[in-house]
Order: sequence, then C-alpha cells, then structure tokens
Amino acid sequence: RSSVRVLCGSNWSLVLQGQWMLEFYAPWCPACQQIEATWESFAKESERLGITVGKVDVTQEPGLSGRFFVTTLPTIYHANEGVFRRYRGSRTLEDLQGYILERKWEAVEPVAGWKSPSSIMMHGMAGLFHFSGWIRQIHNYLTGTLGVHVWISYAIFILATLLIGLFLGL
Repeated sequence: RSSVRVLCGSNWSLVLQGQWMLEFYAPWCPACQQIEATWESFAKESERLGITVGKVDVTQEPGLSGRFFVTTLPTIYHANEGVFRRYRGSRTLEDLQGYILERKWEAVEPVAGWKSPSSIMMHGMAGLFHFSGWIRQIHNYLTGTLGVHVWISYAIFILATLLIGLFLGL
C-alpha cells in the first residue's frame, strides 16, 4: 500500500492545511517514472518529517494542474498552511528530506498571491481547463460516435464561438 496521498479536484484543498510536498506527474513521462520510487520512499518517511506527501496525475486532473499552473513534468510544490513554494532542488531522497528537515523551503520565495492555487485567478484557470476538456469530449462525440467529419465539427465550434460573441456583444 502506497503512503502517497492521491489528490484530485474534489480533495485538493487538503493541501491548504498542514505541511505538504506535492508532485504533479504523468504516467507516460520518463522523468516522472524515474522519480516514482524515490517519491514513495519519501512518503514512507513523511510521518517522521511531519509532512504529508501527495501526487496528482495531470492526465486525470487537468483542472488541478491548471490551478497550479504546471508546465513541466514532474513539478513539485511545497505547501505550508496554504503558502505554496515551487521545489526546484535535486530529486534525491536525501535532498527532499533535507529540504524539510533543514527548513530550506523558508528561503524560497512563495508563489505570488494572484498565482496561488487558492486564488480567484487560478480558480478561473482551473475552470478553463475543465471547459477545454468538455469541448474535447463534445468534439470526440461528434466525430467518433456520430461520425461527423472533423472539419464539420470544427465549423460547428467556430459558428458557436461567433454566435456567443455576437450575443455577448449585443
């Protein structure tokens, strides 16, 4: 049984309380696969370190990766009582433990307030990521299930965009 807490859109707010180390990964990512055993070992030491270790699969949680503005994989964040800092150190077990034990995170500049995952701005960003996933599902339904040609699906989205813009403009 894994000691790593799996976070998703419905429980991500757990990181707002206590001290966390959080990894954003994708199952297909070679660098993420390389750190996996180290991350598990780190999680097994989490009780001794006084932290919770979590992970987020960006392929399953695009809204959450948008909220944290994840652009590279793997991305690691440290959170302490809702204050987020991006971890950019070495990914060895010793360095991860040292980051916590020696409180190296205190020397790292926190994520700016407007870019914080709990801010209104990043809440909107998460919504845009969810919306893009919804559009992709509609496109797949039109082309896969209904057999609509890809370009006709694009034309439907273009027309919908123009009509919504016209409506909002009026």
